[in-house]
Amino acid sequence: MPTVIRTALPADAPVLAALHARARATYYPEGLPDESAGVDGPAMWRGAVERRDGHVLCAVREGRVVGLASFRTPDGDAADTVRLFQFHVEPAHWRAGVGAALHAACVEQWRADGIREACLDVHRENRRAQSFYARHGWRPAERADGGGTHLRMRLAVSDAAGEAGE
Repeated sequence: MPTVIRTALPADAPVLAALHARARATYYPEGLPDESAGVDGPAMWRGAVERRDGHVLCAVREGRVVGLASFRTPDGDAADTVRLFQFHVEPAHWRAGVGAALHAACVEQWRADGIREACLDVHRENRRAQSFYARHGWRPAERADGGGTHLRMRLAVSDAAGEAGE
């Protein structure tokens, strides 16, 4: 089953928000944190899609969005760096090549944009995601949040793995 990667559209926002919530719920066994309450997910994703300085990519299988990636260069950071803010695959599609295809598309875009280094913050308890990123060349870096819930990882884009196994 082929995976098509495309740029997200504002109309995708409700689907992106729902996928985001389902994927996050897998690494919060006691439920999503309180800061998630009251967040208008579709509005948040519409804003991310419409940002002029950002990218949101979708992974699509059989006409259905099954993965997403959101990245941009944060204000104040060097122009040759990017931060991967969100990277999620529909849990039913884990280990089916969706994440690998989506990651490869991100790396391709970063190389085209002249990006030298990428970073991300991953939940410390999300060992599955950490393993996925490590297989694709990401390495642990400094703490993201002062030692709390997230681990920062970095990727030298020039050394990034291609479509390694997921």
